[in-house]
Amino acid sequence: MQQCTLQSGIRTLGPCKLDSGLPYRTWADNKTVQVFVDEEIMEDVEAPFSLCFEAAGPRRKLYFDSSRAKCAIVTCGGLCPGINDVIRAIVMEAFHAYRVPCILGIPYGLEGFIPRYGHSIRELTPSAVADIHRFGGTVLGSSRGPQSAEEIVDTLERNNVNVLFVIGGDGTMKAALAISEEVQARGLKLSIIGIPKTIDNDINFIPQSFGFETAVFKATEAIECAHTEACGAPNGIGLVKLMGRESGFIAARAALALKEVNFVLIPEAPFALEGPGGLLPALEERLRSRGHAVIVTAEGAGQHLLAQQSGTDASGNPVLGDVADLLRTSIAAYLKDRGIDHSIKYIDPSYIIRSVAANANDKVYCGFLGQYAVHAAMAGRTDMVVGKIQDRYVHLPLEMITRKRRKLNIYSDLWRAVLESTGQGMLAGMLPPEPAR
Repeated sequence: MQQCTLQSGIRTLGPCKLDSGLPYRTWADNKTVQVFVDEEIMEDVEAPFSLCFEAAGPRRKLYFDSSRAKCAIVTCGGLCPGINDVIRAIVMEAFHAYRVPCILGIPYGLEGFIPRYGHSIRELTPSAVADIHRFGGTVLGSSRGPQSAEEIVDTLERNNVNVLFVIGGDGTMKAALAISEEVQARGLKLSIIGIPKTIDNDINFIPQSFGFETAVFKATEAIECAHTEACGAPNGIGLVKLMGRESGFIAARAALALKEVNFVLIPEAPFALEGPGGLLPALEERLRSRGHAVIVTAEGAGQHLLAQQSGTDASGNPVLGDVADLLRTSIAAYLKDRGIDHSIKYIDPSYIIRSVAANANDKVYCGFLGQYAVHAAMAGRTDMVVGKIQDRYVHLPLEMITRKRRKLNIYSDLWRAVLESTGQGMLAGMLPPEPAR
């Protein structure tokens, strides 16, 4: 991908003419952040290049009269640690810093905009959100699946909303883009600000999403248990399935955090079960030499070995086959044929991982995202998300982050470190075939 194909400019609703009442000495006006784009940020980058992004932060001049503005917040998709922290940060910043008189909470994702579902919109006040950061999930509830952009904008118009904060993953950000297009078609002055959320860490151009650090930490607890179980039986095998539909970041990071992992399977690196370099012969060798093994797999790994599933889920994602069932069945049959008594302990901590409250670092991250989202909205920015790249907070166009899902680059330092930590090497099939000469 070439630099010229990436547009980093941010759309605004119009000139900012109102003085900000914020008592700051430093402002983000006209500040840009130079980002070095390489394969760690974009899998398909042809050659490293620099790209300028608008810096996040408060502006001297505002577009909206904040004392008359009305905001709304919606959370969509699967749960993730830190959502409540972002909601709280938005409400507190909008109310205390900008004196926004009304902030609405949209219940149960995009369904909350659609009258036929019968969900009641609620007002979010500082007292209502004061303690929500102590809990996992989202106080607003969530849902999956698309809804009519026309009906959503109808509801925004009826409620005189000036700013919509959308917290969600790749599909949600695409929905935010569709809502923005409908807003523009009607000629409305309504700001759409996204806060990217994904436990899989698969938002394009965002190196690390909020909640990801917490998810990795909780995943390590499951891996520790799997290792204990594996060591407690002759030829014990601990098998842990972690979230990661198309991206294996949680599995990779958790494996690096705990050196007890012997095999990591991710969607980006197809593998063979049998034959030279296959997983099963490698596992057999591990058991004969050490007497136990720990396997960590992302939920989307090994789909090439499974019967193709029909249909899609509510978010439009293809239904996945059960890689854990495949591994348990294949391992048991393979070792039985070779007369190797064994014990497999399977752990799936998925819903525990995504439902917990954020840890301290993620809470700090979420606080910044919420505050910067409000700053951007009051200054009339729209069609954008707030993201953290190379330790700087910036504004990114919605179109940029929705181009494709981010995946783990199997030629990156991260994956190399995983291979070295586990000692598994590149199992057969993980590298794409050499091009014909």
